[in-house]
Amino acid sequence: MLVTFQSPATPDVVMLRDLAQYLLGLIGKRLDRQGVIVHNDLPEAIRRLEAAIEDDAQSGTVYETPTSRADHHKSGLSQRAWPFLDMLREAKRQDADILWGL
Repeated sequence: MLVTFQSPATPDVVMLRDLAQYLLGLIGKRLDRQGVIVHNDLPEAIRRLEAAIEDDAQSGTVYETPTSRADHHKSGLSQRAWPFLDMLREAKRQDADILWGL
């Protein structure tokens, strides 16, 4: 299942439910049917996600997706989280909220 994150500040970011749940957990949110990250929460969300990416880079962890096993492609958290992190940063810059729904 896909989750679409939307903000008036950015294009939509679409990701698989498992990744969305993981990234939201990193910033202290739960993946419910619908949700919001209000612009006042964005600085802390960005800080937490950047810290998780840095920790991941230092540990050298790689993540496999079902399709990556077939072509032997692996990616770190930074690659998978980058579109969402960019969205958080731009929404913060424009004082916009981020909404999602399933």
